[in-house]
Amino acid sequence: MKIKPLSAALIASGVLAVGTAAAIDLPAWMKPGPPAAAATAPTPAATLPNYASAPTPVPLLAAQGVPNYRAIFKQSGPAVVGVTVAGMHKTSAEEQGMPPGMENDPFFKFFRGMPGFQQRGPQGGQVPFKGLGSGFIISPDGLILTNAHVVRDAKEVTVKLSDRREFAAKVLGSDTTTDIAVLRINAKDLPVVRLGDARLLEVGDPVMAIGAPYGLEQTATQGIVSAKGRSLPGDAVVPFIQTDAAVNPGNSGGPLFDGSGAVVGINAQIYSQSGGFQGLSFAIPINVALKVKDQIVATGKATHARLGVTIQDLNAALAESFGLKRPDGALVANVAPNSAAAAAGLKSGDVITAVNGEPVLRSGELSSLIGLSAPGEKVRLKVWRDHAARDIEAKLGGADADASVVADADGATPAGQLGLGLRALTRDERKASGIEQGLVVENVAGPAAKAGIEPGDVLLAINGKPVQSVDQVKGVLQGKPKSVALLVQRDGNKIFVPVNLG
Repeated sequence: MKIKPLSAALIASGVLAVGTAAAIDLPAWMKPGPPAAAATAPTPAATLPNYASAPTPVPLLAAQGVPNYRAIFKQSGPAVVGVTVAGMHKTSAEEQGMPPGMENDPFFKFFRGMPGFQQRGPQGGQVPFKGLGSGFIISPDGLILTNAHVVRDAKEVTVKLSDRREFAAKVLGSDTTTDIAVLRINAKDLPVVRLGDARLLEVGDPVMAIGAPYGLEQTATQGIVSAKGRSLPGDAVVPFIQTDAAVNPGNSGGPLFDGSGAVVGINAQIYSQSGGFQGLSFAIPINVALKVKDQIVATGKATHARLGVTIQDLNAALAESFGLKRPDGALVANVAPNSAAAAAGLKSGDVITAVNGEPVLRSGELSSLIGLSAPGEKVRLKVWRDHAARDIEAKLGGADADASVVADADGATPAGQLGLGLRALTRDERKASGIEQGLVVENVAGPAAKAGIEPGDVLLAINGKPVQSVDQVKGVLQGKPKSVALLVQRDGNKIFVPVNLG
């Protein structure tokens, strides 16, 4: 099996959750009382940017006690945009927005494969593609949020406004861990959405989605929050908002509004066995998106922390065996060597019950809290060990897979003498392929290309030495050898490829 970049597999935070979806104990929104008062409650100023031109909160209809969806659409619809992309990529199952080996998995992002937009070609060949997603404007000078998988592999990105104006967009950066991308267009005085606080949502709250399902621009659908804090397969870092608002291919990257007309999420995934909406959709909380946006605008990328533990949920029997009254917390099954967890003294069998005072009820909550922290940040962990609670401080490391491009193919680095662009295998790639170590070939040129190395190959060893990092490759090349023997895996087969560097 050939390994290729996975558009729907998010970079692991290093905290691998095993178990069902997590539910985060969040503050209540719309406490019992007059409906209108709940809907017009102002968003906490400390949480959100205060854009002067943002729409004012939309009042509820006093008689029915339901959101005024007409007013929400009229005020915020002009700030919702269509995002059209074009580029080149290798034909694979990823054309449907799914990673290799997951063609039948009901959880997937819903962007690729739209009728009339995908151009198919022979398996393994470079083919042109076009795709369509959604996005929304958050600043009058042209800052736009969408999904990272919407702009993946795109060479050209075009944003279409509701008034039919079109602009070439620049991708300021994208983060596959959270599936957030930030675009900018050269325009001024644009309409913007009002940003809300996803932490205030409760199950049962009304929501509304606006986007371009199947290319049908400015389409609005409504529903309720059907669950909160969902941790999905491969996406443990993001505590998704689950709704029953109908979203379909093309909605990806569009906004999810609460009953007051504020954006609380970005529509990102659906659960479907048919490819279309089947009652379950998932949105990235706007709080997560804004945190990533700030990093991208400042540095062009986002970074995520790693604790270095494998964890699982507790059940009643396990909780009783550890002396816990309730099956709450994340059970540490394994501690990675030389990790932040190992340095802090965490052990297999520990139960992490809180991070910086934030309760951890399920393993997915720990994954999210750690993954959304910054490398180098110190966290206070409440740990249950030997039938007693204790506090442990850990200094977090960086996620291994954050740096997707680690060597150039232009000869600028020692590894570049081969003409290879390399990156580490993601957690999902290791699981799908059964390969525990190696480097994925992202791009190839020069001597490696002449020798027959192809993008998607996995470099397992160089001159008989197993490789897990680009530094190991550089170490071999520092001796300036005239040739090297590369052991690569391709389509499930291992082959040695001699490369002449003379």
